[in-house]
Amino acid sequence: MLTQQLSNKSAYYLSLEEKYGAHNYHPLPVVLEKGEGVFVYDVDQKRYFDFLSGYSAVNQGHCHPKIIQSLIQQAQKLTLTSRAFYNNMLGEYEKYITEYFEYDKVLPMNTGVEGGETAIKLARRWGYVQKGIPENKAKIIFAEGNFWGRTLAAISASTDPSSYKGFGPYMPGFELVPYNNLAALEKAFQDKNVAAFMVEPIQGEAGVVVPDEGYLKGVRALCSEYNVLFIADEIQTGLARTGKMLACDHENVRPDILILGKALSGGTIPVSAVLCDDAIMLNIQPGEHGSTYGGNPLACAVAITALQVIKEEGMVENAEKMGILFRDELAKLNSPFIQTIRGKGLLNVIAIQHPNPDAAWELCLALKENGLLAKPTHGDKIRFAPPLIITASQMTEAVKIIGNTLQSFH
Repeated sequence: MLTQQLSNKSAYYLSLEEKYGAHNYHPLPVVLEKGEGVFVYDVDQKRYFDFLSGYSAVNQGHCHPKIIQSLIQQAQKLTLTSRAFYNNMLGEYEKYITEYFEYDKVLPMNTGVEGGETAIKLARRWGYVQKGIPENKAKIIFAEGNFWGRTLAAISASTDPSSYKGFGPYMPGFELVPYNNLAALEKAFQDKNVAAFMVEPIQGEAGVVVPDEGYLKGVRALCSEYNVLFIADEIQTGLARTGKMLACDHENVRPDILILGKALSGGTIPVSAVLCDDAIMLNIQPGEHGSTYGGNPLACAVAITALQVIKEEGMVENAEKMGILFRDELAKLNSPFIQTIRGKGLLNVIAIQHPNPDAAWELCLALKENGLLAKPTHGDKIRFAPPLIITASQMTEAVKIIGNTLQSFH
């Protein structure tokens, strides 16, 4: 039925992916070919508000001119040396990002999930060298409902059957506690072999689950008390998305290990980073961890600019302001289909109340027809996360699309 509504051009591109690509995603049936600011355009030149932002990878807006300029300029000079040699961009980037977030060192990687893997390796090594955990006994604690990727390590930490089922055996040394539960965390910390607790300050993929106020402060206090590393997975929540530079900043807590990715390149190339101080980072020696593309000159040039424009263009403040406007305007719709609205900054979700279990998906299809792109998560929830450069008039227009779509929804 959906294919009949598509233009011949769109149907052609969908058929190519269906025939030649792995069936590991279930995208909305829209074929995009251009992005600019808060908008994307399909192959038939129809314009849409992008309210997913590449899962927060495009915080700075599509094809941000300054980021693209850095990408082009560096791509014309030097793109990759591998870490077998020094290059003139890596040190500059390392200085810039460590001073930006106030850590001693950075370990550059490419994808978010590689950042997670790196943080776990750093924590395990620190556990053996500094904490004195017996060899091969280190444990990493994760929160239930976490999502940090789909490698074997990431799914071993998952409580979502669609991530882990049928892919075992799983990584040993991982344990789970309920999210937003300090008592359970403290109980887990009684085990002296616990090296770290890795947590998203706001759980993104789980449906923008915002913890109680004081949770992150409590995590920080417990980690300090029990000599456990606090690893903050800020891949989706960091870089101004929640109305602070880092979501941890809402409670003024400093994690021992900070993982960044996604918007670190403004949506141009894969760039991730793991930041921590010398006492943790310097336990890894040459040859013990690395990546061919990690810290490549192209990524370094792009990441510096991607970080610069966040501050230069006041994206932290705008995310905070536009998030309040968005939630207020959504609440005014008084739609019987909206059960809850929650979020911080421009990371928001609505839970759909409807007898049809596929209502969130069908609502996203209807939003697409009306010129706004969003994606359901966990069945009944729709995440709304536009680029952080969105203006008040654009936000009002977008909420109007959401309101009209809900009104005509049955």
